[in-house]
Amino acid sequence: MSRTVTVHTDGASRGNPGQASIAFVIDGLTDQPIKEARAIGVFSNNQAEYQALIAALERLIEEDIRDRSIAIFMDSELVVRQLNGEYRVKNAELRARFQRAAELIGELKGRSNEVRLNSLRRERNSEADRLANQALDGKL
Repeated sequence: MSRTVTVHTDGASRGNPGQASIAFVIDGLTDQPIKEARAIGVFSNNQAEYQALIAALERLIEEDIRDRSIAIFMDSELVVRQLNGEYRVKNAELRARFQRAAELIGELKGRSNEVRLNSLRRERNSEADRLANQALDGKL
């Protein structure tokens, strides 16, 4: 494996369900981090967390990266544990998002990438969290 790509994602929802946003920060592909954030409508927090991860995975695929070690960090322990096979996906609303994320991870792995999902505390995910909140506030 060559360089490591680090990805931080966050999904936010005010009201749960309520107005929601997603954000991600990708380091290690270019000289500057790739950042994206946007409002996505009305969703639950868990749905927004999955959507943020899916958006970041789609961006990685668009970049056509190969032979990389991809470390993904998010503050949703539920999403990480579901995708790592530790928890079952019981919620029907999350099942399609889980399947899409798993497909995208599989596609990245099929391009000789190593993909690791990790949960971390919100304060250690501050840039993605800040971007998601700015998107909710309409400040982007």
